[in-house]
Amino acid sequence: MFRNVYITMLVGAALACKASPSTPKKVNGSNDLQPDQQQSVVAKEVASMISTYNYKKVTLNDSISGVIFDRYVKAMDENHNYLLASDIKDFNKYRTVLDDDLKAGNLNNVFYMFNVYQKRYMERVRYSLTQLNKNFDFNSNETFTYDRDNLPWVASESEMNELWSKRVKYDLLNLKLATPDLAKDRQTLKKRYENLLSQAGKLSNQDVFQAFMNAFTEAIDPHTNYFNPANAAQFNIEMSRSLEGIGASLLSDNEYVTIKSVVAGGPADKSHQINIDDRIVGVAQGTNGEFQDIVGWRTDNAITLIRGAKGTIVRLKLLPKGKGASDQPKIVQMVREKIVLKDQLAKKEIRTYNLNGKTVKVGIINVPAFYLDFNAYRANDPNYQSTTRDVRKILDTLKRENVDGVVLDLRQNGGGSLMEAIELTGLFIKSGPVVQVRDTRNRIEVDEDEDQGIAWTGPMAVLVDRFSASASEIFAGAIQDYGRGLIIGSQTYGKGTVQSAIDLDKVISPSVRDMLSNMTGGKLGSKSTASGSQPKFGQLNLTMAKFYRISGSSTQHKGVMPDVAFPSVIPLDKYGEDTEPSALPFDVIQRSNYTKVGDFTGVVPQLTQLHQQRMANNVNYKYLLDDLQEFKKRDAEKSITLNEDQLKQQRDADDKRSTERDNLRRAALGLSPLKKGQARPKNEDLDFLKIEAGQILTDYISLGKANNLTNVTGSN
Repeated sequence: MFRNVYITMLVGAALACKASPSTPKKVNGSNDLQPDQQQSVVAKEVASMISTYNYKKVTLNDSISGVIFDRYVKAMDENHNYLLASDIKDFNKYRTVLDDDLKAGNLNNVFYMFNVYQKRYMERVRYSLTQLNKNFDFNSNETFTYDRDNLPWVASESEMNELWSKRVKYDLLNLKLATPDLAKDRQTLKKRYENLLSQAGKLSNQDVFQAFMNAFTEAIDPHTNYFNPANAAQFNIEMSRSLEGIGASLLSDNEYVTIKSVVAGGPADKSHQINIDDRIVGVAQGTNGEFQDIVGWRTDNAITLIRGAKGTIVRLKLLPKGKGASDQPKIVQMVREKIVLKDQLAKKEIRTYNLNGKTVKVGIINVPAFYLDFNAYRANDPNYQSTTRDVRKILDTLKRENVDGVVLDLRQNGGGSLMEAIELTGLFIKSGPVVQVRDTRNRIEVDEDEDQGIAWTGPMAVLVDRFSASASEIFAGAIQDYGRGLIIGSQTYGKGTVQSAIDLDKVISPSVRDMLSNMTGGKLGSKSTASGSQPKFGQLNLTMAKFYRISGSSTQHKGVMPDVAFPSVIPLDKYGEDTEPSALPFDVIQRSNYTKVGDFTGVVPQLTQLHQQRMANNVNYKYLLDDLQEFKKRDAEKSITLNEDQLKQQRDADDKRSTERDNLRRAALGLSPLKKGQARPKNEDLDFLKIEAGQILTDYISLGKANNLTNVTGSN
């Protein structure tokens, strides 16, 4: 099938190189960013692929154009703070033409809209700078409406000025409550606004293109995504949990790209010459490469120069912390290495519980994602990084430490590799189907665990929340369908679609590349020696299939429902697949051929009752419910007082309430209270829901034996 995809793209790509069907419109007062021919090719080919191969089979028409238009405008100015009603009226002529623009590879209208938005943005920030020396009355009973999402667009510049004068007053009042030195606060705010202008001035046409492509793909379905080259590289780093570079994180600080953390054991760490808050002023490639000044650069552009292939040399010109711009910088030379992001890998801990005077040990494994270093796996690297390999090692350690049960914590785990979801399930079952996948032609494939071995045969539970999605739901659903373990927590996200990652570099023909390169003077997608083989056209994650549980039920919309339910900390009405207008529907297919290894239906009511009895007297649980109600109340608020005394009383009351709550929570967990201003000790765990999940598994260990249900977790 993919060969046909490639052929379609090659035919279309050549046509995309023709002149755009409309003339770019200049917008004075903005950076006047304009699309390039490369982006025109990508837009047209992504549109072609989505129309032809997306699971949803959506036709690009005026109706979809309207959805794209609304999403694009919302992405620029969601809160109606910058664009005027007259701007929106002007933009409306594009509402039904964006579908035609995409088919033609014409991005001029899209960029015109953005340039108008950027002009308004810069006008607002510059106006804010003029208001800093205004004598604001902090005793008046004014209010500032900060949530304007559902309000009409501002009709005139004078109205906009009034809105932004209140915005400046609010920003200044916030600083004044913390530091009563108004002159100093004005300087702080001046630097903040100037930095906003500086950052706006660094936006590139790639930023505009990415924002529009997001609006386009999300109008089709929530999980079809286009990534520009930089975002594609970052996506693959997150999937592999590794990168090739120097092992340092960077942030922009007052026009300097600054070292903010160093990975232990990485080149930066081993050099013994790089420290936190050092500023990078220049980057050079190899031992003799010329230094490129990066002062004032965006962080992502600097990262592109500093990262690179393992074994290559990079030199940094650094201003150490405390040194001035006129001081002589030092030069540090390093050999890039493969950096494993260990803080983002699976981790374990062991908790002990009391069971009728006997100590029960429960191993808790935090699985942050279903990651896989696919390039290393494909290259047969025996040490490739993956979730399953890491969890297997952890289980071996837990068995040596004689734990009685295991909890896999998949909260906040948004998914990742489908292969990893299948293989991780295989650590807990003997063999059998794990997930069913239906493609665009309605063909159903059953993916199975074929490994007869089981890494853990004892009691287990899976802890989930609303942000457990995709591969997390495949794993949790399979464990639940087999009756292999308890599912604890709240309803999961409900993402039941499968995306294929398509490297557009591999599907756009060399002839089109050469044509574009000639048109741009040989500068097409120029790649620094630091960025190695970074893609130049980006990556398309295309929804091409839908997955189903082995029971036949889709997780789409409904997710996985827990056996023992916790209240959802994440609002179910705001986050989840069923809140996405473009999401595919829920449906059911035939059950797969599998044999359950256990059944929790008889014991779940008892576990739920024991859990509820504990929660009835649990201070943390009571405050969690209170916090959820408080969140709903605050979320419904749209404005805030600009009266200093009233705001201070409100903030003081909130701070006092928060401190008292925190200390009562700490006391319930056997921890000492914190004094005002005292930081919470590192690695201190206040996650009572995780602790409760281990307690529920401990209850099961007791009840399972009492009810002769130990075979639930035996081998199959």
